[in-house]
Amino acid sequence: MGTYRFRCSLARIIGGLATLWVLTAVNSDSSAAQQKPPESEKSALAGGAKFFKENCAVCHGNDGKGSGPPPASSSFTELPPDLTTLAKRHDGKFPDAYVESVLRNGVSMPDHGPAEMPVWGLILKATTKSDEAKVTQRIKSLTDYLRSIQEK
Repeated sequence: MGTYRFRCSLARIIGGLATLWVLTAVNSDSSAAQQKPPESEKSALAGGAKFFKENCAVCHGNDGKGSGPPPASSSFTELPPDLTTLAKRHDGKFPDAYVESVLRNGVSMPDHGPAEMPVWGLILKATTKSDEAKVTQRIKSLTDYLRSIQEK
């Protein structure tokens, strides 16, 4: 009778350890999966990066650090802003709403002279035949890309 209890207890312990091992393996796999962005997110980042390279890099530089020249029509001599420090300049938090607003509506007009930043919301509306879903997606993709290039 004692041997039987010992075997049952040993079987329970082994079964419990096996269950614990399986749960640990499953949790580590799911946390690893959470660390990798899903394909749709990778695709959106790639779309945002492409949009940036084609439209923004001319002023903000390929690296987003503002190393491009000021627009030729500009009377300003300062360089475009460094987009890799947006989070740093907003208390360490990436300013999603601010970036989306600037992309959609442009920057506030200076007292003297035009704003140099294109109003991408209007441009995208014109190029997508006013398809608001496409405009929103492109702005989100670009915002996500800008978040991804923030300095640590």
